[in-house]
Amino acid sequence: MSAVNDTKLKSVIFLLTRLPSHGDAHLWISIPFCFMYVISIIGNSLILFIVKTDPSLHEPMYIFLSMLAITDLGISITTIPTILGIYLFNSREISLDACLAQLFFIHLLQYIKSSVLLLMAFDRFIAIHNPLRYAAILTLPRIAKMGLVAVLRAMVLILPLPFLLKRLRYCHANVLSHSYCLFQEVMNMACSDITVNSIYGLFTKLFQMGLDSLLILLSYVMILKTVLSIASYKECLRALNTCVSHLCALLLFYTPEISLSLIHRFGKGSYPLLQILLGYMSLLLPPLMNPIVYSVKSKHLRVRIIRVLIK
Repeated sequence: MSAVNDTKLKSVIFLLTRLPSHGDAHLWISIPFCFMYVISIIGNSLILFIVKTDPSLHEPMYIFLSMLAITDLGISITTIPTILGIYLFNSREISLDACLAQLFFIHLLQYIKSSVLLLMAFDRFIAIHNPLRYAAILTLPRIAKMGLVAVLRAMVLILPLPFLLKRLRYCHANVLSHSYCLFQEVMNMACSDITVNSIYGLFTKLFQMGLDSLLILLSYVMILKTVLSIASYKECLRALNTCVSHLCALLLFYTPEISLSLIHRFGKGSYPLLQILLGYMSLLLPPLMNPIVYSVKSKHLRVRIIRVLIK
Protein backbone atom coordinates (compact mmCIF):
# COMPACT_ATOMS: atom_id res chain seq x y z
CA MET A 1 0.00 0.00 0.00
CA SER A 2 2.81 2.41 0.91
CA ALA A 3 4.56 1.57 -2.37
CA VAL A 4 1.43 2.55 -4.29
CA ASN A 5 1.20 5.80 -2.37
CA ASP A 6 4.90 6.53 -3.07
CA THR A 7 4.29 5.96 -6.78
CA LYS A 8 1.31 8.31 -6.71
CA LEU A 9 3.33 10.93 -4.84
CA LYS A 10 6.20 10.89 -7.36
CA SER A 11 3.87 11.20 -10.34
CA VAL A 12 1.87 14.16 -9.03
CA ILE A 13 1.69 16.98 -11.57
CA PHE A 14 0.07 20.38 -11.04
CA LEU A 15 -1.32 22.53 -13.84
CA LEU A 16 -0.67 26.26 -13.63
CA THR A 17 -3.26 28.83 -14.74
CA ARG A 18 -2.73 31.95 -16.85
CA LEU A 19 -4.95 34.88 -17.77
CA PRO A 20 -7.76 33.88 -20.18
CA SER A 21 -6.70 34.38 -23.80
CA HIS A 22 -7.52 33.20 -27.33
CA GLY A 23 -5.08 31.82 -29.90
CA ASP A 24 -1.60 33.34 -29.59
CA ALA A 25 -2.78 36.21 -27.37
CA HIS A 26 -0.81 34.75 -24.45
CA LEU A 27 2.40 35.64 -26.32
CA TRP A 28 1.33 39.29 -26.38
CA ILE A 29 0.39 39.09 -22.68
CA SER A 30 3.95 37.93 -21.97
CA ILE A 31 5.35 41.31 -23.13
CA PRO A 32 4.17 43.33 -20.08
CA PHE A 33 5.33 40.52 -17.78
CA CYS A 34 8.79 40.55 -19.37
CA PHE A 35 8.86 44.35 -19.08
CA MET A 36 7.90 44.19 -15.38
CA TYR A 37 10.58 41.62 -14.63
CA VAL A 38 13.30 43.58 -16.46
CA ILE A 39 12.40 46.84 -14.67
CA SER A 40 12.14 45.06 -11.29
CA ILE A 41 15.51 43.33 -11.60
CA ILE A 42 17.31 46.40 -12.97
CA GLY A 43 15.70 48.76 -10.43
CA ASN A 44 16.43 46.65 -7.34
CA SER A 45 19.93 45.72 -8.55
CA LEU A 46 20.67 49.41 -9.15
CA ILE A 47 19.58 50.31 -5.61
CA LEU A 48 21.80 47.56 -4.16
CA PHE A 49 24.78 48.68 -6.28
CA ILE A 50 24.41 52.38 -5.37
CA VAL A 51 23.95 51.77 -1.63
CA LYS A 52 26.95 49.39 -1.59
CA THR A 53 29.31 51.67 -3.52
CA ASP A 54 28.32 55.04 -2.01
CA PRO A 55 29.61 55.46 1.60
CA SER A 56 27.25 58.43 2.17
CA LEU A 57 24.30 56.03 1.83
CA HIS A 58 25.57 53.63 4.50
CA GLU A 59 22.80 54.81 6.81
CA PRO A 60 20.09 52.68 8.51
CA MET A 61 17.30 53.81 6.15
CA TYR A 62 19.23 52.82 3.02
CA ILE A 63 20.48 49.57 4.56
CA PHE A 64 16.87 48.57 5.28
CA LEU A 65 15.99 49.61 1.73
CA SER A 66 18.75 47.27 0.49
CA MET A 67 17.18 44.43 2.49
CA LEU A 68 13.82 45.21 0.85
CA ALA A 69 15.48 45.21 -2.58
CA ILE A 70 17.08 41.79 -1.90
CA THR A 71 13.71 40.24 -1.00
CA ASP A 72 12.08 41.83 -4.07
CA LEU A 73 14.86 40.46 -6.30
CA GLY A 74 14.44 37.01 -4.77
CA ILE A 75 10.67 37.03 -5.35
CA SER A 76 11.15 38.09 -8.99
CA ILE A 77 13.75 35.37 -9.63
CA THR A 78 11.61 32.71 -7.90
CA THR A 79 8.50 33.43 -9.98
CA ILE A 80 10.17 34.06 -13.38
CA PRO A 81 10.43 30.37 -14.49
CA THR A 82 6.74 29.52 -14.15
CA ILE A 83 5.11 32.87 -15.03
CA LEU A 84 7.15 33.47 -18.19
CA GLY A 85 7.21 29.74 -18.97
CA ILE A 86 3.41 29.53 -19.10
CA TYR A 87 3.07 32.61 -21.37
CA LEU A 88 6.10 32.19 -23.64
CA PHE A 89 6.20 28.39 -23.98
CA ASN A 90 2.72 27.33 -22.81
CA SER A 91 4.46 25.23 -20.13
CA ARG A 92 1.63 24.61 -17.66
CA GLU A 93 2.89 21.49 -15.89
CA ILE A 94 4.95 21.58 -12.71
CA SER A 95 6.01 18.57 -10.62
CA LEU A 96 5.24 18.28 -6.92
CA ASP A 97 8.88 18.74 -5.86
CA ALA A 98 9.37 21.81 -8.07
CA CYS A 99 6.08 23.22 -6.79
CA LEU A 100 7.08 22.68 -3.15
CA ALA A 101 10.48 24.30 -3.75
CA GLN A 102 8.88 27.35 -5.38
CA LEU A 103 6.23 27.86 -2.69
CA PHE A 104 8.90 27.48 0.02
CA PHE A 105 10.98 30.33 -1.41
CA ILE A 106 7.96 32.51 -2.23
CA HIS A 107 6.57 32.29 1.31
CA LEU A 108 10.02 32.56 2.90
CA LEU A 109 10.81 35.77 1.00
CA GLN A 110 7.31 37.19 1.64
CA TYR A 111 7.71 36.59 5.39
CA ILE A 112 11.21 38.09 5.44
CA LYS A 113 9.85 41.08 3.54
CA SER A 114 7.10 41.51 6.13
CA SER A 115 9.79 41.65 8.85
CA VAL A 116 11.87 44.12 6.84
CA LEU A 117 8.85 46.42 6.49
CA LEU A 118 8.43 46.23 10.28
CA LEU A 119 12.11 47.14 10.77
CA MET A 120 11.66 50.08 8.38
CA ALA A 121 8.69 51.28 10.47
CA PHE A 122 10.89 51.05 13.57
CA ASP A 123 13.59 52.98 11.72
CA ARG A 124 11.15 55.81 10.89
CA PHE A 125 9.94 55.91 14.50
CA ILE A 126 13.48 56.26 15.88
CA ALA A 127 14.36 58.90 13.24
CA ILE A 128 11.33 61.04 14.19
CA HIS A 129 11.07 60.34 17.92
CA ASN A 130 14.75 60.44 18.84
CA PRO A 131 16.75 61.92 15.91
CA LEU A 132 19.78 62.86 18.04
CA ARG A 133 20.35 59.22 19.06
CA TYR A 134 19.29 57.74 15.70
CA ALA A 135 22.79 56.68 14.61
CA ALA A 136 23.67 55.46 18.10
CA ILE A 137 20.59 53.25 18.37
CA LEU A 138 20.61 51.80 14.83
CA THR A 139 24.24 50.77 14.52
CA LEU A 140 25.43 48.45 11.74
CA PRO A 141 25.94 45.41 14.07
CA ARG A 142 22.45 45.93 15.53
CA ILE A 143 20.89 46.19 12.06
CA ALA A 144 22.71 42.99 11.02
CA LYS A 145 21.31 41.17 14.08
CA MET A 146 17.80 42.42 13.29
CA GLY A 147 18.12 41.17 9.72
CA LEU A 148 19.39 37.78 10.93
CA VAL A 149 16.46 37.43 13.36
CA ALA A 150 14.03 38.28 10.53
CA VAL A 151 15.53 35.55 8.30
CA LEU A 152 15.65 32.93 11.09
CA ARG A 153 12.06 33.61 12.20
CA ALA A 154 10.78 33.23 8.64
CA MET A 155 12.88 30.09 8.09
CA VAL A 156 11.59 28.40 11.26
CA LEU A 157 7.97 29.15 10.31
CA ILE A 158 8.21 28.20 6.62
CA LEU A 159 10.49 25.13 6.77
CA PRO A 160 7.70 22.73 7.87
CA LEU A 161 5.36 23.75 5.01
CA PRO A 162 6.86 21.57 2.21
CA PHE A 163 7.03 18.55 4.55
CA LEU A 164 3.41 19.01 5.64
CA LEU A 165 2.36 19.10 1.96
CA LYS A 166 4.62 16.21 0.96
CA ARG A 167 2.83 13.79 3.29
CA LEU A 168 -0.58 14.45 1.68
CA ARG A 169 -2.17 12.41 -1.12
CA TYR A 170 -3.19 14.22 -4.30
CA CYS A 171 -5.79 12.57 -6.49
CA HIS A 172 -7.95 15.41 -7.85
CA ALA A 173 -7.55 17.40 -11.05
CA ASN A 174 -4.64 19.47 -9.73
CA VAL A 175 -5.34 22.77 -11.49
CA LEU A 176 -3.95 25.74 -9.55
CA SER A 177 -5.45 29.25 -9.72
CA HIS A 178 -2.11 30.98 -10.34
CA SER A 179 0.98 30.79 -12.54
CA TYR A 180 3.03 29.73 -9.51
CA CYS A 181 2.59 27.59 -6.37
CA LEU A 182 1.22 28.75 -3.01
CA PHE A 183 0.81 26.72 0.19
CA GLN A 184 -2.94 27.30 0.58
CA GLU A 185 -3.69 26.31 -3.01
CA VAL A 186 -1.53 23.16 -3.09
CA MET A 187 -3.03 22.10 0.25
CA ASN A 188 -6.57 22.44 -1.17
CA MET A 189 -5.63 20.04 -4.01
CA ALA A 190 -5.13 17.17 -1.51
CA CYS A 191 -7.74 14.48 -1.02
CA SER A 192 -6.51 13.51 2.46
CA ASP A 193 -7.10 15.25 5.79
CA ILE A 194 -5.62 18.79 5.74
CA THR A 195 -6.62 19.89 9.26
CA VAL A 196 -3.04 20.07 10.57
CA ASN A 197 -1.85 21.89 7.44
CA SER A 198 -4.70 24.39 7.61
CA ILE A 199 -4.15 25.16 11.31
CA TYR A 200 -0.39 25.52 10.88
CA GLY A 201 -0.77 27.69 7.77
CA LEU A 202 -3.15 30.02 9.62
CA PHE A 203 -0.81 30.09 12.64
CA THR A 204 2.22 31.10 10.54
CA LYS A 205 0.21 33.81 8.78
CA LEU A 206 -1.04 35.30 12.05
CA PHE A 207 2.28 34.96 13.88
CA GLN A 208 4.27 36.53 11.04
CA MET A 209 2.22 38.95 8.96
CA GLY A 210 -0.53 39.47 11.54
CA LEU A 211 1.93 40.31 14.31
CA ASP A 212 4.11 42.41 11.98
CA SER A 213 1.14 44.46 10.75
CA LEU A 214 0.00 45.13 14.34
CA LEU A 215 3.50 46.27 15.35
CA ILE A 216 3.72 48.46 12.23
CA LEU A 217 0.37 50.02 13.14
CA LEU A 218 1.63 50.62 16.69
CA SER A 219 4.81 52.24 15.28
CA TYR A 220 2.75 54.65 13.20
CA VAL A 221 0.47 55.51 16.12
CA MET A 222 3.60 56.45 18.08
CA ILE A 223 4.98 58.36 15.07
CA LEU A 224 1.74 60.35 14.78
CA LYS A 225 1.81 61.05 18.51
CA THR A 226 5.36 62.37 18.21
CA VAL A 227 4.64 64.40 15.08
CA LEU A 228 1.53 66.03 16.57
CA SER A 229 3.61 67.20 19.52
CA ILE A 230 5.86 69.21 17.17
CA ALA A 231 4.97 72.89 17.39
CA SER A 232 6.03 73.88 13.88
CA TYR A 233 3.57 72.92 11.12
CA LYS A 234 6.38 72.87 8.55
CA GLU A 235 8.51 70.54 10.70
CA CYS A 236 5.47 68.32 11.23
CA LEU A 237 4.94 67.93 7.47
CA ARG A 238 8.64 67.33 6.89
CA ALA A 239 8.65 64.52 9.45
CA LEU A 240 5.57 62.88 7.93
CA ASN A 241 7.04 63.23 4.43
CA THR A 242 9.89 60.89 5.41
CA CYS A 243 7.30 58.12 5.93
CA VAL A 244 5.54 58.41 2.54
CA SER A 245 7.80 55.92 0.71
CA HIS A 246 7.42 53.34 3.48
CA LEU A 247 3.64 53.79 3.56
CA CYS A 248 3.51 53.18 -0.21
CA ALA A 249 5.59 50.01 0.25
CA LEU A 250 3.19 48.84 2.97
CA LEU A 251 0.12 49.41 0.79
CA LEU A 252 1.73 47.64 -2.18
CA PHE A 253 2.60 44.63 -0.02
CA TYR A 254 -0.31 44.17 2.38
CA THR A 255 -3.34 45.18 0.27
CA PRO A 256 -3.15 42.40 -2.39
CA GLU A 257 -1.66 39.92 0.13
CA ILE A 258 -4.54 40.26 2.61
CA SER A 259 -7.17 40.28 -0.17
CA LEU A 260 -5.70 37.11 -1.70
CA SER A 261 -5.56 35.33 1.68
CA LEU A 262 -9.22 36.16 2.36
CA ILE A 263 -10.30 34.86 -1.07
CA HIS A 264 -8.28 31.63 -0.63
CA ARG A 265 -9.81 30.96 2.79
CA PHE A 266 -13.39 32.18 2.40
CA GLY A 267 -14.07 32.43 -1.34
CA LYS A 268 -12.90 29.08 -2.70
CA GLY A 269 -13.76 28.73 -6.38
CA SER A 270 -15.23 32.24 -6.62
CA TYR A 271 -13.85 35.17 -8.62
CA PRO A 272 -11.13 33.17 -10.48
CA LEU A 273 -10.00 36.15 -12.57
CA LEU A 274 -9.75 38.33 -9.44
CA GLN A 275 -7.62 35.63 -7.78
CA ILE A 276 -5.22 35.58 -10.73
CA LEU A 277 -4.94 39.39 -10.88
CA LEU A 278 -4.43 39.75 -7.11
CA GLY A 279 -1.81 36.99 -7.26
CA TYR A 280 0.16 38.88 -9.91
CA MET A 281 -0.24 42.14 -7.99
CA SER A 282 1.01 40.65 -4.72
CA LEU A 283 4.21 39.25 -6.25
CA LEU A 284 5.00 41.47 -9.25
CA LEU A 285 3.83 44.97 -8.29
CA PRO A 286 5.94 45.61 -5.13
CA PRO A 287 9.30 44.63 -6.75
CA LEU A 288 8.41 46.86 -9.70
CA MET A 289 7.15 49.89 -7.76
CA ASN A 290 9.36 49.98 -4.64
CA PRO A 291 12.55 51.13 -6.46
CA ILE A 292 10.51 53.75 -8.37
CA VAL A 293 8.78 55.10 -5.24
CA TYR A 294 12.00 55.32 -3.20
CA SER A 295 13.93 56.85 -6.11
CA VAL A 296 11.28 59.54 -6.57
CA LYS A 297 10.96 60.36 -2.85
CA SER A 298 14.66 60.20 -1.86
CA LYS A 299 16.65 63.05 -3.38
CA HIS A 300 20.03 61.54 -2.38
CA LEU A 301 19.17 58.21 -4.01
CA ARG A 302 17.67 59.84 -7.10
CA VAL A 303 20.75 62.01 -7.71
CA ARG A 304 23.07 59.00 -7.49
CA ILE A 305 20.88 56.86 -9.76
CA ILE A 306 20.88 59.63 -12.41
CA ARG A 307 24.65 59.95 -12.03
CA VAL A 308 25.13 56.20 -12.59
CA LEU A 309 22.77 56.11 -15.60
CA ILE A 310 24.36 59.14 -17.29
CA LYS A 311 27.91 57.76 -17.04
